[in-house]
Amino acid sequence: MANYIDGFVLPIPRKHLDEYKRVAETVAKIWKEHGALAYFEYFGDDLNLEGTRSFPEATDAKEDEAIVFGWVAFDSKASRDLANERVASDPRMTDLISPLTDPSKMIFDAKRMVFGGFKPLVQ
Repeated sequence: MANYIDGFVLPIPRKHLDEYKRVAETVAKIWKEHGALAYFEYFGDDLNLEGTRSFPEATDAKEDEAIVFGWVAFDSKASRDLANERVASDPRMTDLISPLTDPSKMIFDAKRMVFGGFKPLVQ
């Protein structure tokens, strides 16, 4: 059972969704190798509920963007912190992250991603 998760929401241009999926599948494997119990990403299907702020509004999504919602499960915050350190220094991440440093290759805008670490409340 997970006792800590990192959660995130981000808009992805629909034209890059297949490419993003390939990257996310690799990232999931790397995170699991470094201690994640599980890694999940889903893209939005039903994102509006009257009277609430939607994910597209929160991320300033454009008409041609899909919303991705994901989380990575860990057995503790300490395990998460260690996994994040190891992932950041994993050489396989260099090629995956390089599009974030070269605007001509960027498949999403990381500045519009919403992210946070979470402790359990109800399980």
